[in-house]
Amino acid sequence: MIGSLRGRVISRKPDNVLVEVQGVGYAVHVPLNVIPDLPGEGDEVFLHIYTHVREDVIHLFGFASEDSKKVFMTLLGVSGVGPKMALNILSGISHNDFLHALQTEDIDMLCRIPGLGKKTAGRLILELREKLPSGTGHQDRLFDDTLSALVNLGYKRNMAQEFLEQSYKKGHKDIESLLRETLKLLTGNG
Repeated sequence: MIGSLRGRVISRKPDNVLVEVQGVGYAVHVPLNVIPDLPGEGDEVFLHIYTHVREDVIHLFGFASEDSKKVFMTLLGVSGVGPKMALNILSGISHNDFLHALQTEDIDMLCRIPGLGKKTAGRLILELREKLPSGTGHQDRLFDDTLSALVNLGYKRNMAQEFLEQSYKKGHKDIESLLRETLKLLTGNG
């Protein structure tokens, strides 16, 4: 499978880019919001690639970052979402806005994506909320592990995250004290 491509941009179209790598031109489907950031024709480009193989065709999907590629691959795990719908989702909303919409269960924001209805938006929220990272900017393992522990204890993710952020800002830097402080806030004893 092709995992990445580094080559020269031959042409750019609304939904794909043709990349030449050592004399071979690869047609790569990319999200619409990636096209303006691509280098001009003749310039070098690097794309993270997802290779989708069916019995009759091979499609390459390109992404500017590994995170976007992971979100795309995770979307493919949702029933009723194929590569074209996943690409459409990533084209219709920014990476961070998508993650925020999932975390806040904002069906209306997701339904603004062309071709995405309420039923599929609800399924995305249900299936992906726990699988994708939060869009809050907290990317350290301590925060993520503590949030996971709170969710496993039965607290709603949004509420747990809100109180965890308060505890985190107070300077608690180990999981035990962070968990203890957040539980006090959640139970109203803080």
